[in-house]
Amino acid sequence: MPAAGVPARAAALRQEIERHDYAYYVLDAPTIPDAEYDRLFRELQALEAEHPELATPDSPTRRVGGKPLDGFAPVRHAVAMLSIRTETDTEASGAQAFDARVRRELGLDESDPPVEYAAELKFDGLAINLRYELGVLVQAATRGDGETGEDVTQNIFTVHAIPLRLNTAAPPAVLEVRGEAFMRRDDFERYNAKQREAGKPTLVNPRNGAAGSIRQLDPAMAAQRPLSFFAYGLGEVRGWSLPPTHSATLDALAELGVPVCSERIAGLGAAALVAFHDDVAARRDQLPFDIDGVVYKVNRLDLQRELGFVTREPRWAVAHKFPAQEQLTTVLGIEVQVGRTGALTPVARLAPVFVGGVTVTNATLHNQDEIDRKDVRVGDTVIVRRAGDVIPEVVAAVVERRPKPEPPRFSILQSYPLCPVCGSHAVRLEGEAAVRCTGGLYCPAQRKQALLHFAGRRAMDIDGLGDKLVDQLVERGLVRTPADVYGLNLETLAGLDRMAGKSAANLIAAIEASKAATLARFIFALGIRNVGETTAKDLAWHFGSLDRLIAASEADLLKVRDIGPIVAQSIIQFFAEPHNLEVVDKLRAAGVRWPESTGVQQSAGILAGKTLVLTGTLPTLTRDAAKEKIEAAGGKVAGSVSKKTDYVVAGEEAGSKLAKAQELGVAILDEAGLLALLAADNNNEQHVLDF
Repeated sequence: MPAAGVPARAAALRQEIERHDYAYYVLDAPTIPDAEYDRLFRELQALEAEHPELATPDSPTRRVGGKPLDGFAPVRHAVAMLSIRTETDTEASGAQAFDARVRRELGLDESDPPVEYAAELKFDGLAINLRYELGVLVQAATRGDGETGEDVTQNIFTVHAIPLRLNTAAPPAVLEVRGEAFMRRDDFERYNAKQREAGKPTLVNPRNGAAGSIRQLDPAMAAQRPLSFFAYGLGEVRGWSLPPTHSATLDALAELGVPVCSERIAGLGAAALVAFHDDVAARRDQLPFDIDGVVYKVNRLDLQRELGFVTREPRWAVAHKFPAQEQLTTVLGIEVQVGRTGALTPVARLAPVFVGGVTVTNATLHNQDEIDRKDVRVGDTVIVRRAGDVIPEVVAAVVERRPKPEPPRFSILQSYPLCPVCGSHAVRLEGEAAVRCTGGLYCPAQRKQALLHFAGRRAMDIDGLGDKLVDQLVERGLVRTPADVYGLNLETLAGLDRMAGKSAANLIAAIEASKAATLARFIFALGIRNVGETTAKDLAWHFGSLDRLIAASEADLLKVRDIGPIVAQSIIQFFAEPHNLEVVDKLRAAGVRWPESTGVQQSAGILAGKTLVLTGTLPTLTRDAAKEKIEAAGGKVAGSVSKKTDYVVAGEEAGSKLAKAQELGVAILDEAGLLALLAADNNNEQHVLDF
């Protein structure tokens, strides 16, 4: 690029990047792909590195974070950052009390018109003062004690939602914007997920995440934590004509490119405030960020000046808090609950505490990894969080308050080596977070899930045995294990809700028909952890009989195609549980049967070791039927074509898989060719297609 054009290009890049930042971080409407944004950013970085004189104070490149700080310098606020009064009455009457005080202070009686108010959200983050001089962000400071805060400019530069330059051709000499830095819930969850993957510490909650990011001495670290910002007021202003109302002021800030929350109203009298309070309270948990209340302000700025302050709090504003969503309490004990899939979920029994609008006595600890990460112990003081209908959870232990001597760490497997519901062994497989009960066919906690899986179309295929019917059978004590299904009779079924005589007869017929199964379907129907439909077929093909599978060692199982140590351990643990073997014996005694063979050792099958891919619509065979025939002959059906594919079976409207096969030179069969191959045609006519 000619040297003369470099400054113009740098300026254009800065303007374009800031425009994309605003669209992405403020409007949540990205205008270009991430890769294109990165290309523009790298180009600007390169230009500024080559021409340092072009680097401006408001350049987007400053958002990546500067050098670590020794500490934060104090900042004296030109206009004090005062706190506002808190209305402790969490009901709607708090809004009415505020309106009554305002009217009294203004000398209004019942005959006077209602006061106009602005109502907005009370964000749960960290208050920040942004100082713009001639439109450029020159300083950011925390509230501190209201008179003096901390200089956090470098860290605020990393918040992409905050403009580094105001969007105006005639900027004010000085404009201090006050607002809240906060962390969105989705950003909080994503950040914590990445930290857990990397084995690094996670954030306790979004509010602590925001405060910790702003007060991080290393700006590069702060840049890694995703923060947002909403403006809610002004500090010092010079060279800018103030609008007549608070709501118009926020509109004006939005026109300057400053993020302003759209969840706000201007309305008349206490009725408008009550309606806003109730509406936000009902939607609180659906908002993308945490709030701890709403704020009411007299909308007209001249009336604000008339009302003034009392003990350093404005008479014209109040924070109307919602019930707290986090509180401190004590862990009295740790127990486990067994879920429908057999997972043992640890639950903290708590000293009763009022949080999120209800009294909480239990809170989930999720799993052993979470217990270890948070280091929660019996006797600990803990932070409990409850938001809306979300199950209460223990957020963190307050280690400083831990009793002495320290209580021992809690281990699910040490405290519950057996399932507390059925007495089967509890295990934790390598690579899994959950501890699980191994009594899948017997455990009452897993009863409904086990029955629904057993009756599924790809398992025993008992048509008509669905969720609502299973609920009735289990809740009335008619069925405890899958074997009990085969003892049901017409009279019993006809007496159930919404089960007419014909429906009952159809179900009896489906139950009877399901007795003639295949070994693969039966293995899959047992619901063994990590054994899906394909693995069940591989096991049936390899061992040929259920007894050989039950007796198989880990070494035997590892010889089966695509089975590794984790799946092998799941199978061994399932059949090592006497409760499961008892149910299997009852199923056999009830007449459930299948053809058996000598297994792969004696009968490898014509397609043993071969991988096939199905594509398009075959003339007579369904996809499932073709798959069953291939697998019965020892072949494996894959979902995509690769160099390891031996055959592609192509029907009508075959698409990209056929093209991929042609590209790789893979043999292509039609349906006739597949059937001939399966029949081991003596003439070896494989009907390989010539495409």
